[in-house]
Amino acid sequence: MIEIHRMFRRSFAEAPDLVRGVAEGDVAHAAVVARQLGLVSTSLHAHHEGEDARLWAVIDDRAPSCAAHVERMKAQHAAMLVHLDALDAALPALRERPTAGTAEPILEALAGIDAALGVHLPDEETTIVPVMEHVMTEDETDWFAKHGRAATPKGEGWNMLGAILAAQPDGGDAWLKAHLPGPAALVWRWVGRPRYRRFRAELEGRA
Repeated sequence: MIEIHRMFRRSFAEAPDLVRGVAEGDVAHAAVVARQLGLVSTSLHAHHEGEDARLWAVIDDRAPSCAAHVERMKAQHAAMLVHLDALDAALPALRERPTAGTAEPILEALAGIDAALGVHLPDEETTIVPVMEHVMTEDETDWFAKHGRAATPKGEGWNMLGAILAAQPDGGDAWLKAHLPGPAALVWRWVGRPRYRRFRAELEGRA
């Protein structure tokens, strides 16, 4: 989970500069930036929906002393959802007509998300993740990874994988060995990584 949290931190931290980097009227670049923001928003929605559906009740049942932590996590999710929904609502206007006016609601939503993540992620990593390691089975924890993959929009798998790897301290080498061994890792290196690099070039306005 902490590896995925790194991706959220990095993706939302860079998002305001990506939005500001779209020139007024540059619809093509705006579409790429909106695509990226939509991808990480969808991923964060799914991450929290998975926890709401399959984590809190398990911890309440198996570690009842953590009830206060669980209630705080639920409240933090609800507070962040307000900003995520605002981001989702603002993205279509950026795609259609990139201006300072259409960027401003997105920047406001991103500021709210970033502030909420700054509170939520360290709290969850300190109070919830260690409990998960003690009370949940491997199959139960694997469900969250499967849920995240299933929620990834069609055609965005390489971009999501690239974002996860880029957020890791070693650039993702250890993550690849642990989660994508053998032939799948070779496909990433030969196919996925070049595609991700092209997408990043478009995203950053270098293409």
